Amino acid sequence: MKKSLAALMVFAALAVVPAMAAPTTLTGVVTDSMCGAHHMMPGASPATCTRACVKRGAQFALAVGNKVYILSGEKAAVNALAGEKATVKGNLSGNTITVAAIRAAK
Repeated sequence: MKKSLAALMVFAALAVVPAMAAPTTLTGVVTDSMCGAHHMMPGASPATCTRACVKRGAQFALAVGNKVYILSGEKAAVNALAGEKATVKGNLSGNTITVAAIRAAK
């Protein structure tokens, strides 16, 4: 019984490790979760499209190559860089980055 309990506790501890957020820094384009890297609003700038999609319920995101990460936190700072290339520092958990800092990328 004690071995079973110990094994269960070790398994539970290992299952939590992947769920923990990892500090990361990524550079990409600030976009939204609906459009990703390819904006779908004809005639609108990437910034306008991003902000319109977020108003309609999409989340801010960061497109890095073919990967799109959801951005949480720091909404005003993220909004200011909508449609632009930015460097984001924060904690990555799955495909979500909790933004600690964001700045325009060179």
